[in-house]
Amino acid sequence: MRRQPQFTFRLFVAGDAPNSVQAVAHLAAFCRDHLADRHEIEIVDVFREPKRALAEGIFMTPTLVALTPPPVRRIVGTLSQTQTVLLTLGLLDSAA
Repeated sequence: MRRQPQFTFRLFVAGDAPNSVQAVAHLAAFCRDHLADRHEIEIVDVFREPKRALAEGIFMTPTLVALTPPPVRRIVGTLSQTQTVLLTLGLLDSAA
């Protein structure tokens, strides 16, 4: 049996701004529904770590960076479009 890939996410947010709160909730629900027991999430608040955000090229929030599996992928927004997130992460065939 082939092991499913492990996903590592870094979500850049702007404090408790509404879009950031939505992105955190949507990512948690997405991982629960589609990546149960095979994901890690790190939340980075750009207000608390602005230099880190700039060093990683984050200029808009919320931004999700999918670090693993390769390639690194980025999604900007609240992550409310599940199909788009699935497609961007390579979990959905583009013909579907």
